[in-house]
Amino acid sequence: GDGTVPGLSPVREEAHMVICSHEHGDHNGRENVKILPERTCPFQITQLNGYHDSKKGLLRGKNKMTILDDGESRIAHLGDIGSDLTRDQIEECRNLDVLMIPVGGFFTIDAKKAAKIVRLLEPKKVIPMHYRDDQKGFGFNVIAKVEKFTKEFDKVVFLEQSSIDTGKEYGAQIIVLKPELAGK
Repeated sequence: GDGTVPGLSPVREEAHMVICSHEHGDHNGRENVKILPERTCPFQITQLNGYHDSKKGLLRGKNKMTILDDGESRIAHLGDIGSDLTRDQIEECRNLDVLMIPVGGFFTIDAKKAAKIVRLLEPKKVIPMHYRDDQKGFGFNVIAKVEKFTKEFDKVVFLEQSSIDTGKEYGAQIIVLKPELAGK
């Protein structure tokens, strides 16, 4: 939703479908997405139930992780996962081309837990999310900077764009994207 994450631009998109990890205002801006006419979805969509915290949802509720598979690429978005992955979730998340994982802690898993999951799952590409950047002026003060996560790895690429081509090589497993910033 507008203004829910300090420093990030409001979402104004068009899409045929919207998938949300959970119902918190900073993750479900459906009203800011113009829904286009329905068409055949090119993805097999698998959703895994999990928790937004380490107390089985008692603090922040439930979280849905989503895996998109079009037969060529498998992409997982872990939402605001705040707990360890179960054995079944680990098995579902094997052989990923892209893993999008929160790394900032406090509301989600922290950098160390995220790095452990990355090493366990061994995805080809990893996009860290849910962190703050004081220099660029976005994110909540209570969550960690992305560098706390990236220092866990030898090769990291910082891109000046907000998306990647899943088939392209970027020279590193960890790829930090530039978010769409408010007023910039």
